[in-house]
Amino acid sequence: MKKTILLLSIIISSISVSAQMLKPYMLASVASDINSAKTTVKSNLSEAGFTVVGEYKPAEDQNRWVLIVSHGELDNAVKTVGGLTGFASTLRVALTKEAGVVNISYTNPPYWGNAYFRDDFSKVEDNFKKVALAFETALNGVGESKNSPFGSEEGVEVDELRNYHYMFGMPYFDETKEFGKFDNYENIVAQIAKSLKWGKPGVALVYQYDVPGAKLSLYGFALSGETGETNFMPKIDITEPKHTAFLPYELLVMDNEVHMLHGRFRIALSFPDLTMGTFTKIMSTPGDIEDLLKQLVEE
Repeated sequence: MKKTILLLSIIISSISVSAQMLKPYMLASVASDINSAKTTVKSNLSEAGFTVVGEYKPAEDQNRWVLIVSHGELDNAVKTVGGLTGFASTLRVALTKEAGVVNISYTNPPYWGNAYFRDDFSKVEDNFKKVALAFETALNGVGESKNSPFGSEEGVEVDELRNYHYMFGMPYFDETKEFGKFDNYENIVAQIAKSLKWGKPGVALVYQYDVPGAKLSLYGFALSGETGETNFMPKIDITEPKHTAFLPYELLVMDNEVHMLHGRFRIALSFPDLTMGTFTKIMSTPGDIEDLLKQLVEE
């Protein structure tokens, strides 16, 4: 009888986890001034164990600001599983002035963790819980606390996140755009540095984060020009609170390979309620992003 009760408890617990609905972003708090909020947010993040590895004004919009952060627990999680989970080595905090206030938001750790670690998430769940708590500690006291998930009306089930794709025929997490294979990790990093030094149109480095003790480097880039952020953001970021923490777009160096998450995966994951009507307005965007980032690994 005790074994039966225990088995039922495990089954119920498993169903509860898989049926959990997650949303891509958290609205931490609401402030009144973007500049003073930025200063406080950076200080609080540091005290909570985060390192700000980059920041910029996305879509050239003075009402938006994004900080990219790393954390020791993210490093530990990535090194536990490795590979494409390098895309999870940073998370993002956004300040967006809208409707007369400054919304302070961040990428929801369990949402992105489940999407990027998939069936391996149970191995790193404790790491992500610690990161989520650190975010709450750092950001909920900046202005009026909200602690409210957003970015999807109903959310996405955990099981669906771990096998996420927008619809039939659309790419999964591991169906990346791979920009060729190189002799070694060092040559790729040197090539990207060379490209950035000489400049590539429409691409500017926001951050480079090298996962300690691993041949994994995650880069984030500001995308400008007629096919960049000012072109596609107004077409997809049409609800409030804004999904500012969707940006910047990333490129991952993994050993001797260079990967970009397919735009039809990365954009859909960031905007899971995106309608097909809206998607058709950015049909060229995944290819445009690929073209912009591919320049960085070409001689």
